[in-house]
Amino acid sequence: MQMLKAYAKDFWRYRYLLQNLIGRDFKLKYRRSVLGVVWSVLNPLLMNVVMVVVFSTLFDMRGSGIENFSVYLIIGQLLFNFFNEGTGSAMGSMLSAAPLIKKVYIPKYIFPLERVCFALVNCLFSFIALVIVMLATGAKLHATVLLAFYPLLTLFVFTLGIGLALAAATVFFRDVMHLWGVFTLALNYFSAIFYDPEQMNPLVVGSVELSLSQVIRFNPLYWYITGFRATVLDGTGLTWSMVWICGLCAVIALAVGLFVFRRQQDKFVLHI
Repeated sequence: MQMLKAYAKDFWRYRYLLQNLIGRDFKLKYRRSVLGVVWSVLNPLLMNVVMVVVFSTLFDMRGSGIENFSVYLIIGQLLFNFFNEGTGSAMGSMLSAAPLIKKVYIPKYIFPLERVCFALVNCLFSFIALVIVMLATGAKLHATVLLAFYPLLTLFVFTLGIGLALAAATVFFRDVMHLWGVFTLALNYFSAIFYDPEQMNPLVVGSVELSLSQVIRFNPLYWYITGFRATVLDGTGLTWSMVWICGLCAVIALAVGLFVFRRQQDKFVLHI
C-alpha cells in the first residue's frame, strides 16, 4: 500500500512531465508526415481492407459464419496493436532515457508509463477507423458499447505491467528485445484476431487431442479482445468470466511489473 502511495505521489508531482513527453513523442512521430495523425486512422483501415479481402474468402470456403467479419477483425487488430506497441516501446524506454536519467532525478517508471500512454493515444485515434468500418458495414450501435471501457482500461493496466517488467529486463539483457518480437508474433496467432477459436479443429499431439479453443483461453489478450467484441459488436455485454479474468490478469501483471522494476531500478544507471 505504501509503495502505491509513493507511486501516486510521484505521478501527481511529475504529471506535467508525462504530458510533455507524450506530446514530444506525438510530434516526433508525425513531424515529417504529410498526412500526420490521419495515418493513425488510415493505417488500421487499409490493413483491415487488405486482410478482409484475403481472409473473408477463406472463411467463406470453410463456412465459418463470423458475423460482420470486418468489424470482428479490426477490433482484434486495434487491441493487439496497442498491446504490441505499448510493450515494445516501453521495453526500450530506459535505454533511450539514459542521458536524462544520468543528469537529473526523475522517477524511472515515468518513461515506460509514458510509452504505454502514448500507445493508448494512438489506439484511441485508431478507433476512428473502427467507427468508419462499422458505418460502412451497417453494424448496429449497441448500448453496451459503453462497457468497452472496462476491457480497454484493464488492457492498459496489463500492458503497463508487462512493459515495466520488460523495461527492467532489457536494461540487463538486450536480447529480450529480439525474443519479445518472436513471442508477440506467436501471440498474434493465439489471440483469435482473425478467426473464431470455437471453430478450430482439435490439435492432435501423439495420442493426445488438444482443443485449441481451450488452449487459447489461457492467453489474456484473448479475453480483452473477446470482451471488447462482446460489448461493441455483439451487444451482449461482459460475462462474469470476462470481468474477473480481465481484472485479475491486469492486477497480477501490474503487481509483477512494479515489483521487478522497483527491485532493479537502482541498478539501471550502472548498465545503461
